[in-house]
Amino acid sequence: MRVIKQLMVYLFAMVAMLSGCSTTPENPEWVINEVMVVNENSYMDSYGQRHPWIEIYNNTARTMDIGGRYLTNDPDHPKKYAIPRGDALTNVKPHQHILFFADEMPLKGTFHLNFTLDSTKENWIGLYDNDGKTLLDEIVIPAGMQADQTFGYEKDGLKYDEEGNNTAQILDRVTPSSNNAILEENLKVKYLEENDADGGLLTITSMLVVFLGLIVLYFFFKLSGNIAKRMSQRQVAKSGTLSAVRSHSHLSGEVLAAISAAIYELKEDQHDIESTILTIQQVKRNFSPWNTKRQSLRELPR
Repeated sequence: MRVIKQLMVYLFAMVAMLSGCSTTPENPEWVINEVMVVNENSYMDSYGQRHPWIEIYNNTARTMDIGGRYLTNDPDHPKKYAIPRGDALTNVKPHQHILFFADEMPLKGTFHLNFTLDSTKENWIGLYDNDGKTLLDEIVIPAGMQADQTFGYEKDGLKYDEEGNNTAQILDRVTPSSNNAILEENLKVKYLEENDADGGLLTITSMLVVFLGLIVLYFFFKLSGNIAKRMSQRQVAKSGTLSAVRSHSHLSGEVLAAISAAIYELKEDQHDIESTILTIQQVKRNFSPWNTKRQSLRELPR
């Protein structure tokens, strides 16, 4: 038993020594995440002007204040720009970004540095702790950066890979104050980008969808209109009015109007009540020929 305990102690000691001897660097808490040297058509500051900018990333799970630390582009002058304390905007939430403009105009505010960047040469940028001596993070931007091109890390805060290699590179996407990597990739969009770069397939598909939708709507409204017409005809037929006759016939409105007028006249015409005895009398012409109007008058019965 004593031998087993000694072996276990030796094993734990060896694991501790090996872990302590690991040379793989850790990703720092503050990471200079993305840098643009030449800004022609990219992000503008609050004054509507474009200048080189530096994005710093809070690589922790807690809110941290970057105020009181130092940004510089000169390793011999670590306290070149002191980030002001007491500004609420310098409190960076977990895994979020903060942006500084390298425009040599520090009087514009907290986020305007007193130095700028030069695309014709290599640019070193360092972030120092409050003591002005402890280097929190650094990055080297190569010379010859093109306009609106950024240099940084493909994934936010991931400065070193599993093998300890620095992953800084020229980025495909310009993302000031935003995630460098796409968190959720749309597979359909990716497929269209690979197989339909010009957008022809997407255009044809969109047109087909629109036309099919219009056709479906046409038949739907036509069917619903016919159903509504039949229902109204049935209701009119039950009412027994002239509209019922019109709804079940193919006669024109003028013909139906003439028929209705004739029926009305027939119903309103007055007739004498006569018996079944027929009496024929000779007409006596006891009137003057000049008084022919009398012929149109009916003689009262005697």
